Amino acid sequence: MEVIHKIGRRKTAVARVYVAPGEGKITVNKKDVADYFTTATLQYKVNQPLTMTNNDGNFDITVNVYGGGITGQAEAIRLAISRVMCEIDAENRLILKPEGLLTRDPRMVERKKFGQKKARKKFQFSKR
Repeated sequence: MEVIHKIGRRKTAVARVYVAPGEGKITVNKKDVADYFTTATLQYKVNQPLTMTNNDGNFDITVNVYGGGITGQAEAIRLAISRVMCEIDAENRLILKPEGLLTRDPRMVERKKFGQKKARKKFQFSKR
């Protein structure tokens, strides 16, 4: 098996994932995954597709991620890894699809409108 490349997105975060056979080492922006994502919740999100498909220590994963916040980046990586797992084995799709790991979250920040304070908030109107 050669290196498989997939892209995952969430909000404004874009993750490029390169998966090759190995011993389970995950590198995010040239750092270890535990150094890049310091909280256990974010580390769980990144590893979720691997643990669900029982591929925990089978692949070396290199990730380039940019844009967005730390949570958006973790979920973008999760989507990209899920897509790779489906390409490796079609049976993995039946495991990941019901959990919603193959769905690109379409929610984006709403733009600020002209003449308003924020996207939905209006200026206060006072009668004097």
